[in-house]
Amino acid sequence: MQKVFSFFLNFIPRPLLIRLSYVVRPIFAFFLRGKKFTDPIDGKSYRKFLPYGYTQIRENVLAPGTLSLERHRLFWLYLKNETPFFKEPLKVLHFAPEQAFLKRFRKLRNLDYTTTDLLSPIADVKADICDLPFQDDQFDFIICNHVLEHIPNDIKAMQELYRVLKPNGTAIIQVPYDRNRTTTFQDDSIIDPKKRTEIFGQYDHVRIYGMDYFEKLASVGFTVNAVDYTKNFSEIELEHYRLPKGELLPVCQKLL
Repeated sequence: MQKVFSFFLNFIPRPLLIRLSYVVRPIFAFFLRGKKFTDPIDGKSYRKFLPYGYTQIRENVLAPGTLSLERHRLFWLYLKNETPFFKEPLKVLHFAPEQAFLKRFRKLRNLDYTTTDLLSPIADVKADICDLPFQDDQFDFIICNHVLEHIPNDIKAMQELYRVLKPNGTAIIQVPYDRNRTTTFQDDSIIDPKKRTEIFGQYDHVRIYGMDYFEKLASVGFTVNAVDYTKNFSEIELEHYRLPKGELLPVCQKLL
């Protein structure tokens, strides 16, 4: 199973993977039904979750029904419990929309919801995050999860996110980061996909973020709160929902 997942992730283009996942998702969900683990996004329970990973396979992390990973489930719980996202009228911009969220967010009548990505076949607007086709101060809420590690000029992308966010708006901008690394590592000379996988952990990543990531966000104007929302859950709950213990959510605001 691990080798199969590794093959699909590393050798099949992401747009095709997205389309294929719509076919296989209900099959996995049916055969893995159980009670041991619960996905808080759809509320369904399973005897196990699926493995996932490009180089190092993580066992029991991919929820069969929504295809959510640890970070998605943590984000969902924070969004639902700590923000007005599901209640107040908000104009939302969502980058590289995840299947776990897309249909659910579209159904929320309180949202004016737009998705964008350069390559995703399920995004509304095809756009470069470094040159967005949106006016200044346009969105109340921005979701941008695990995108910036793919972008060579991430500071320009951060500036664009800041530009299109309304004053007093909120952006949650997750990236994979190494909590043992003080500073971000980037080497633009590394362009071979195999080498990128070896060094950055994924064939289309261009850097490894360190703990200075939150300072980088602040450098473009954001007020940044690194939230460890996993502290709100017991060890039993962390395991039951398969949440990433200690992962920090970068909750950014444009305070003027």
